[in-house]
Amino acid sequence: MERGTVIKSTGSWYQVYSDAGTVVQCRLRGQYRLKGLRSTNPVAVGDKVAFEYEPHGDSAVITDIFDRHNFIIRKATNLSKASHIIAANIDQAVLVATLDQPRTSTGFIDRFLVTAEAYHIPVLIVFNKTDLYDETLLSAMRKLEQVYQKAGYETMSVSALTYQGIDPLKQRLTDKVSLFSGHSGVGKSALLNVIDPALKLRTGEISTIHNKGKHTTTFAEMFQLGFGGWIVDTPGIKEFGLHDFEYETLSHRFPEMRQLMHNCKYADCTHVHEPGCAVLDAVANGLIAGFRYQNYINMLNNDFTADN
Repeated sequence: MERGTVIKSTGSWYQVYSDAGTVVQCRLRGQYRLKGLRSTNPVAVGDKVAFEYEPHGDSAVITDIFDRHNFIIRKATNLSKASHIIAANIDQAVLVATLDQPRTSTGFIDRFLVTAEAYHIPVLIVFNKTDLYDETLLSAMRKLEQVYQKAGYETMSVSALTYQGIDPLKQRLTDKVSLFSGHSGVGKSALLNVIDPALKLRTGEISTIHNKGKHTTTFAEMFQLGFGGWIVDTPGIKEFGLHDFEYETLSHRFPEMRQLMHNCKYADCTHVHEPGCAVLDAVANGLIAGFRYQNYINMLNNDFTADN
């Protein structure tokens, strides 16, 4: 029996980078299911697995999936399943966002951050395509950076075209397993090609009709970086539905709320209507960004209805 890491999943077949340094085509034995987790993909990129070669020796069978130290997950678009695992065993997530062509909503950013908080995954927010921004967009970006930095997140502004911010970003990726995620069209593949030209990832164009990106990545895939480390390139995500969250604890995933909730009058405060709420006071006094709080309310309303 040999061991390795899943670096690509195409549905029924998996590419495994073995501990010996070879790439092996593997399939999953039988109806393997992970205990206690209903998902569309029992094996995810980043999983540590054991495998055995088949008699003919050209491919192998995954016989075991080792415990994950973390993973990041979203609500599956397939309604028959509960979740979709994006990647496992990652050191950090890099959320690539743009303010134009296409615009990344703060709602999407905050849903991603909330999910990463739940699974204890540090997030670096990278604002890309700064070469396209006029003074109005640059000002808006700086305000967003201030809000997220105040909440405890690291941010960077970069341009794959002008190479702005590329060296600091490479330093953050060195010797780590990093998930790259974001909407289609935010320039993830182009950015990665600048970071490591040997990757030669396929890039796409922006649809002039809808001002949205076209998918260039079909399956999540893990790539080794020439300067050390791995990146997980994911398909562009249109929506990011929360999975397996509780109404009462959603606010715990907002660091700026978490810092204040012990000052609330009621221990079970939902920060919506209760008197003596420290979070509501902070929002009213501008200490918590209004859009962050509104995104919190939207998540409560959209993800915790009676139908969910």
